[in-house]
Amino acid sequence: MEVEDKGFRIPIAREGFRFILPSLVLTVLFFFLHLSIIAGVFALLTLFIVYFFRDPERDIPDQSDAVLSPADGKVISIREVDDRNLLNSKGICISIFLSIFNVHINRFPCSGKIIKRAYNPGMFISAFREKASLLNEQNSILIENGGIKVIVKQIAGLIARRIVCWVKEGDSLRPGERFGLIRFGSRVDIILPLDTTICVSVGDKVKGGETIVGRTKR
Repeated sequence: MEVEDKGFRIPIAREGFRFILPSLVLTVLFFFLHLSIIAGVFALLTLFIVYFFRDPERDIPDQSDAVLSPADGKVISIREVDDRNLLNSKGICISIFLSIFNVHINRFPCSGKIIKRAYNPGMFISAFREKASLLNEQNSILIENGGIKVIVKQIAGLIARRIVCWVKEGDSLRPGERFGLIRFGSRVDIILPLDTTICVSVGDKVKGGETIVGRTKR
């Protein structure tokens, strides 16, 4: 989400301030106590937290058939799946791995309405492993637009233990709008219709709200 002040936007997710402020206070406290080494450690930690929760603007493509990446990261898998929970059909799943150095803001891949949202508790195995899509804690949203259905899954990882989602069933969003984040390393899966033209390959680096990962048939 955004923090705004008279039109000026602070490019940091608001959830980050609950971590940034305590670390900053401790940095200043140890500095005044002349504990320079400890102060330096907390200063570096503060800078890392600010970096992790950064929320840059993106150039959102204006193309009606385009499906955008919901997250920054690396494409680690493209495969056919049979989703019986939300989609109730087969689809193409693109898995994106987010390291701790990636932007962790999640963005809407296309325009549409959220017709279902489902949270499933689970494990916290490494998000890079394929079975993380099935076993890990995750939050899924089903998006519908003109008969086309897309699923986005926020999946916790080995370090990530907190999934944040700002949207609810019934909400309608535009491509590239922010809808959540996952704290400290994670994975995001997007499931598209089988007839989608896939525009990325395994190993590609993608940007949330900017990289076109597929084109739907309309």
